Amino acid sequence: MVHDQPKPRVSIVICTYNRADLLQITLDALPALTAIDMAEILIVDNNSTDHTREISESFVLRQAGVLRVRYLFEQTQGLSAARNRGIQEATGDIIAYLDDDAVPCLEWIRTIVDTFDHRHDVYAIGGMIRPKFESERPAWLIKSLELPYTIVDRGEDVHEYPINKHPFGANMAVRKSFHDTYLFPTDLGRKGTLLLSGEESWLFEQMQQERKTILYHPSMVVDHFIPDNRLTKEWIKQRYYYQGITNGSMHKGFMSKVALLVNVACRVLYIAVNALFAHTEGEKLLIACRMQSIKGTLLTMRSRVKMRLTG
Repeated sequence: MVHDQPKPRVSIVICTYNRADLLQITLDALPALTAIDMAEILIVDNNSTDHTREISESFVLRQAGVLRVRYLFEQTQGLSAARNRGIQEATGDIIAYLDDDAVPCLEWIRTIVDTFDHRHDVYAIGGMIRPKFESERPAWLIKSLELPYTIVDRGEDVHEYPINKHPFGANMAVRKSFHDTYLFPTDLGRKGTLLLSGEESWLFEQMQQERKTILYHPSMVVDHFIPDNRLTKEWIKQRYYYQGITNGSMHKGFMSKVALLVNVACRVLYIAVNALFAHTEGEKLLIACRMQSIKGTLLTMRSRVKMRLTG
């Protein structure tokens, strides 16, 4: 019975917003996981208006006495706020993050626990994220456009992430002790339907600055659902635009802004050269997406200047 179990090693935090039917699929996959008895499941409902509560509470009831599952309602809108609520409520010494549209492989929990137990220098791990397309993969979705869709395959070898690379929230685990110092910044990250990001990059930047090891493990695998409404050129260009907004908002000091402007100038030159050799549909779309990112960055920096002058 669940009350006879020791304290959980892993707290699986699933933040969700208005995707009840996808959440149902994710939740139904969890009881079959190897070592699920070592985990607790925290469903963090980030102010959903659909039937997320009903789906969640039904799952909690069905697993009563079998699995440790809690439903939490976080009214403050934003993925960072929802994740922070999950961290605060977690009782495990490992926080494993899973998207509400992702299904982990059977050895997911075992891989996470064994990795942390054998590598005390490791403070975070991430793994492979395989796409599960609602219908089919578009011809224009080239390798260089995979990252905004959270498609991740860094090979079959366990290795440390290089600088400026890190795990993604659809499939990552962090020692809870690190979160005692660093929570997710609530001014960054997805808010409702706004495609803002950057909160994960910020967190892992702090971790790298403290020289903590961040590991990629190919056996830590999830299948990630990609709906048709995201598989459009308009969506991917908007995603890049909001990434640009994120980049602009993360640079606040004078020297940081100067460095960003230099970086933007270099990127414009790089894009201009690449545009000369872009022939396929995917290559041309990548050029358009990168220009949208620069547009978002420059507009954000300009609006910040206007706010300072008029505020």
